[in-house]
Amino acid sequence: MENQELYFNQLSSFFRENGLNPDPYQLERLSMFACLVVEKNQAVNLISRKDTASVVENHVFITAFISCFIPEKCTRFLDIGTGGGFPGIPLAIMRPMMKGVMVDSTTKKIDAVQEFINKLKLSNASAVNSRVEAPEFTEKFAGCFDLIVSRATVPLAMLLRYAMPVVKEKAILVSLKGGDLKEEIRAAELKYKPHIKKLTVFELNYKPTNVRNEKEKKLIILELNK
Repeated sequence: MENQELYFNQLSSFFRENGLNPDPYQLERLSMFACLVVEKNQAVNLISRKDTASVVENHVFITAFISCFIPEKCTRFLDIGTGGGFPGIPLAIMRPMMKGVMVDSTTKKIDAVQEFINKLKLSNASAVNSRVEAPEFTEKFAGCFDLIVSRATVPLAMLLRYAMPVVKEKAILVSLKGGDLKEEIRAAELKYKPHIKKLTVFELNYKPTNVRNEKEKKLIILELNK
């Protein structure tokens, strides 16, 4: 597959620079995923066309990197608004003992994600074409997930509204975002204070290109009580 060796080497370098050591099979799958995204992006808008040259750093590595912040006890995740499969597919690759569902309301995108899952042979992942707030979705998955993940889809308060019907009694919510999040966090804490046990914001700095987090990538992690 075109560029797979390049992506493999880029991923290996990023992980090594940051003290991480995925096995070669995981790196192979992640690099293959990068190829699939770039190829499919010619027909379906999964990432910015201007961003395909940076698909490894800006999409595949960063969403695989967040697996380091997720508690080992998590067993089943929901990726809300997965788009092109981020962060769900890298997470499923990095944490093969977890099972995941990726949901998106855009049919072309979720069809692409299901195609990626099939080609990558990810037996621990599935894709669902639905709005996460749709009654049929919340009824089917009520109380199913101990981990909710999402990348820059909606404000945190709205993400919590989507998450609450489908989480277990205790769950973790992880959201990858950028920029100044003070007001967004304040609004979420005000509305969902009884359910938020703990909220932590991590600066996602990484070597060699974002050592001081110049790119303002942040990971919000909430411990939830239903």
